[in-house]
Amino acid sequence: MLVENPEKQALEIIKRLLVVYPDAKTALNFTTPFEMLVATILSAQSTDKMINKITPALFEKYPDPKAFAEASLAELEQDIKSSGFFHNKAANIIGAARGVVSRFGGVVPSGMADMLTLPGVGRKTANVVLHNAFGLVEGIAVDTHVKRLTERLGLTSNTDPVKIEQDLMALLPRTYWGDFSYYLIDHGRAVCDAKKPHCPECVLKDICPSAFLFIQAE
Repeated sequence: MLVENPEKQALEIIKRLLVVYPDAKTALNFTTPFEMLVATILSAQSTDKMINKITPALFEKYPDPKAFAEASLAELEQDIKSSGFFHNKAANIIGAARGVVSRFGGVVPSGMADMLTLPGVGRKTANVVLHNAFGLVEGIAVDTHVKRLTERLGLTSNTDPVKIEQDLMALLPRTYWGDFSYYLIDHGRAVCDAKKPHCPECVLKDICPSAFLFIQAE
C-alpha cells in the first residue's frame, strides 16, 4: 500500500538507514569496470558471497575483455557453474565481452545507452556498473531486495523493476540514487527478510505500512 507522502517517506527511510548502514556499498569484489560487469551478471539469482568465491580464479584465467571474448562457451560454463543459470550467464558474458572489444575498443562504456547495447545488460546491471566502477548515477538499481522493500515501505505499487526505478527516481534527490539500493539491500539481508521480516527490531517499523501486518501475523 502506498503511503500518503512517498517523497517524505523515502527521505525519512534514507535518514534512518544511513545511521544503521553508514558504509553500505556493493559486496562484489572487482578491480576494473569489466570485472564489475562480469561479477554483476554472475550475481543474478545468486549471492555476492558465492560470486566472490568464483571471480578470483575467473579473472586470473580471463584477465581482460579480449580473453572473455575468445573464451570457449562450454569451458566458461564450467568455470561459473556454481553461480547458477550458468548457460545464459556464460553466453551473456562472452557476448558482452565481444561487444566491448568490437564496438568500444576494449573499454566498458560509461553511459547508460551504450551499456544497454551489451548482451545480458539491463538497467539494473548498468546502474550497478556505472555507480561502482565509474562513480556515475543515471538511475537506481532495482534488485529483489529493493523491489521487496520499496513495496513494503509504501514507495511504489509497481512490480516491474523499470517502473519501480522510475517511481524511486521521482521521489529521491539524485544525490541518493547510487547508494539508496545498498541501504535497502543491507536492510533486506539483516532485518527485512523475504519470508519472515524481523519487524519488532526494525528501525522503520513505525513508518512502515506493512510492519503491523507482519507483527500481527507472528
